[in-house]
Amino acid sequence: MTATISPTPGAQPTPAWAPGDTATADRPTAGRPAAPRPPARQGRRERLLFGPQPRWVRPSAALLLAVTAVLYLWNLEATGYANSFYAAAIQAGTKDWTALLFGSLDAGNAITVDKPPAALWLPALAGRLFGYSALSMLIPQALMGVAAVGLLYLTVKRVSGPAAGLLAGGALALTPVAALMFRFNNPDAMLTLCLVLAAYLTTRAIEKAGWKWLAAAGAVIGLAFLSKMLQGFLIVPGLALAYLWAAPATLGRRFLHLLGAAAGIAVVAGSYVALFQLTPGSARPYMAGSETNSFLELTFGYNGLGRITGSGGGAPGGGTFGGNAGGPGGNGNAGFGGTAGIARMFGTSFGGEVSWLLPAALILLLAGLWFTRREARSSRTRAALLLWGGWLVVTAGIFSFMSGTVHPYYAVALAPAVAALVGIGAVELWRGRAYWPARIVLAATVLATSVWSAVLLGRDPAWLPGLRVIAVVLGVLAAAALLLRVDSMAALPARLRKAATAGVVILSLLAGGLGTTAWTLATVAQPHSGSIPTSGPTASAMGGGFGAAGRTGTDRGFADRGFAGPTGGAGGGPGGPGEAMASPELTALLKSSGAKWSAIVSGATQAASLELATGTSVIALGGWNGGDPYPTLAQFQAMVASGQIGYFISGGGMGGFGGGRGGNSEVAAWVAANYQAQTVGTATVYKLGV
Repeated sequence: MTATISPTPGAQPTPAWAPGDTATADRPTAGRPAAPRPPARQGRRERLLFGPQPRWVRPSAALLLAVTAVLYLWNLEATGYANSFYAAAIQAGTKDWTALLFGSLDAGNAITVDKPPAALWLPALAGRLFGYSALSMLIPQALMGVAAVGLLYLTVKRVSGPAAGLLAGGALALTPVAALMFRFNNPDAMLTLCLVLAAYLTTRAIEKAGWKWLAAAGAVIGLAFLSKMLQGFLIVPGLALAYLWAAPATLGRRFLHLLGAAAGIAVVAGSYVALFQLTPGSARPYMAGSETNSFLELTFGYNGLGRITGSGGGAPGGGTFGGNAGGPGGNGNAGFGGTAGIARMFGTSFGGEVSWLLPAALILLLAGLWFTRREARSSRTRAALLLWGGWLVVTAGIFSFMSGTVHPYYAVALAPAVAALVGIGAVELWRGRAYWPARIVLAATVLATSVWSAVLLGRDPAWLPGLRVIAVVLGVLAAAALLLRVDSMAALPARLRKAATAGVVILSLLAGGLGTTAWTLATVAQPHSGSIPTSGPTASAMGGGFGAAGRTGTDRGFADRGFAGPTGGAGGGPGGPGEAMASPELTALLKSSGAKWSAIVSGATQAASLELATGTSVIALGGWNGGDPYPTLAQFQAMVASGQIGYFISGGGMGGFGGGRGGNSEVAAWVAANYQAQTVGTATVYKLGV
């Protein structure tokens, strides 16, 4: 069977992945123009992609979703509250509608998390319906993962058929960072789902130049912005290029449709920004991460250009990293991305998260663009390559060279593009394997993937060392089988050729997928917590702060400041180092407070852990790391005078009082000068008021 690209109705088909050297209706001889494909051939191809499906398709798709659900939901309760920072904000949203709308860290609405609130809405609503718990918070995240896998399957299936869709969906489900983040409560699960949905809507729009589909894609990208700000826009160049190139309409209409998509982004994202900015500061929480209580400042500062340049807000609290690409702790800090550069996605920080199939995706992207170079402008397959390839190149490029705050789990935004390119490219090359260049590329892709998997597995040499050898052996065997076309050997009886074909497919899937599958299963088997989770066979995360987090999860930054984790270690435990402050004595004291805010403590991680332990509202003095200018001394004094705060808890924060932009040192000095300290559990506490 020769490989051809799905023809656009009414367009002249041209050779694609496998232009052979013998003339057929869809594969001309070299140097001859392509002969029109017979209408009956077109009909079979169209029915394969869009019409009645073989009986195995629906059961296979259902099995894919069922396996993904089991993978993402299994033993989910072991994760607990995951990142206590977002867990506290979700808890606040279950108690107060204003906190839900604005993403407040506490139900008293003192200060927000340092992100937009959209990713908090679904788990908070689930908590309102079913009661707040770790499971009511995490199950929506897992279901977002199942939905993302399903949407990716549908998107790729429309281009290259159900086999490609199944391969792409399975590749996404078995990407370690995807399994990590769809079982966690960071905003990345919602972001990734929105991005895949936008790609699906754009794919539908490209088919018939449907401006309504494209406008809907823009609206979904606006929702992605409200999940994680400018990161939601990184896929826009790829989606826009694919539509502008391939949509079957005039150039002018294509531009107008893109303007409609931009309007969709503006309506969804802009309406919320306007709501936030126009709401008086007294009626909403302070915008964490900003100096002027501004959503726009957060967007283009700390959470925007500062993340890329590493200055002007590249670090929490408005600090910089002193030119050390890769974040605090220098270039060797894996928790902050390691060394910036073209190899970052393959390095020790990002490599194990997402790069298992990245070499395959890059090879297949380049091969696909070459093999489709003579296709009609409206070729669906080339449009898909431009869409997913643009997504991959732009997002990976930004992540690779940004010198501000970047964490390995950000790579989940790359996983759908990698999976889609693998699904489309592998299946199209398989269809064209009778043509020797396609066969060579496919064999090289499988072998390269198996070798790279062995390299990644070797970075944890103590974990299943024999798996590396198995991966390479499988890769060599699969590559040899593909090159020799053992499934088509004339010596084989006809009844054995189907079995041989199935054997080559299974061998190739094992060679390419063994490493990522094993690492994903190891990730799912481990509970993860803290603010910087990482995948793999050893649970590791940073509870917060700027220490150098290794694969053991030890956060030297907090250990050096004397914060013992809940398990006796330094940081990395459930909820992070702030949970150590929530001793039974302090918990009982805060629960007995009748004030609007039971306490105020420097740093959001500490405040969040106390909120989760006590069920009360706690003010995070200075926001995430104690560096935001809220509350000022005057604001704090007014709160104390009106009896709104019960206790001041000394210590905490990421860098202590006086760090960053905030006035924490003034607040601490005023409290120490006017109130008597007492020790409660392991914390130094000041009772405010009489």
